[in-house]
Amino acid sequence: MMDFEAHMGDYRAQTEQALEALCDVYFSPTSEVARAARYSLLGGGKRVRGILVLAACALLGGDVAAAAPLSAGIEMLHCYSLIHDDLPCMDDDAMRRGKPSCHKAFGEATALLAGDALLTAAFEAVSDAALPAEARISAVKALSFAAGARGMVLGQELDLRIEQGPASEEELRAVHQGKTGALINAAVQMGVAAAGAAEADRARLRAYAEDLGLVFQIVDDVLDVTSTSEALGKPVGSDAANGKTTFATLYGPERAMAMAAELTESACAALAGQYGPRAEFLCDLARSLLRRDH
Repeated sequence: MMDFEAHMGDYRAQTEQALEALCDVYFSPTSEVARAARYSLLGGGKRVRGILVLAACALLGGDVAAAAPLSAGIEMLHCYSLIHDDLPCMDDDAMRRGKPSCHKAFGEATALLAGDALLTAAFEAVSDAALPAEARISAVKALSFAAGARGMVLGQELDLRIEQGPASEEELRAVHQGKTGALINAAVQMGVAAAGAAEADRARLRAYAEDLGLVFQIVDDVLDVTSTSEALGKPVGSDAANGKTTFATLYGPERAMAMAAELTESACAALAGQYGPRAEFLCDLARSLLRRDH
């Protein structure tokens, strides 16, 4: 466990360092939009997606340091999605990561533009990485697909749709495959791209990421009904209050967590069977996400 925590800390630090360095390049200190972008981007977070980029790259023997701009890029894009999610026209959340949401701190128009700036900077960060052109193109393609109308945006659209009435497990899976799972899959695929790995590795890691993305969302759903705003750093209970179907409301917290545990072990078994001890970190990461309390 100490070895896992050390690796987590190292990957997180590399991602943070890349984010801070790229912010100095892309976001002018004289711009209010840039200040809003930095406020949300550098204000904390688990950096799971950035860590997944680096861990997947390491698993396949790639240059982790060269992949750091890719880890920063996906965190920029993820942050853009959170800023827009919090807007009154979407989830209308006043808090994010224990502090006022971007639109509460800077106003709706500035927050909207800050999200747009982060989305664009994400692709600049990937394009500027010190990697072969083929690797950068592959990483941009993975990120583009995940973020667009067949990935995260589709998931968000479906999420708005299920707010209008009860949803089935199949519908929930479709929502979360896009809204949460798409970026998690993009993260591991960007790591594969950075390592210059084979198509077989891409397919194996896609299966792991799909399970991991669903687990991440199931745990989020459970925490929304079992945790507190103080612990999560954002409002809780809004899904149930709005009558929105989640895995926690559909099956109850205990059964939902049992499903998440099964998915986690399935994902880990598949990786360990192929990569042996090299997969230990990614398996430990999956289990840590299952156990998380915020």
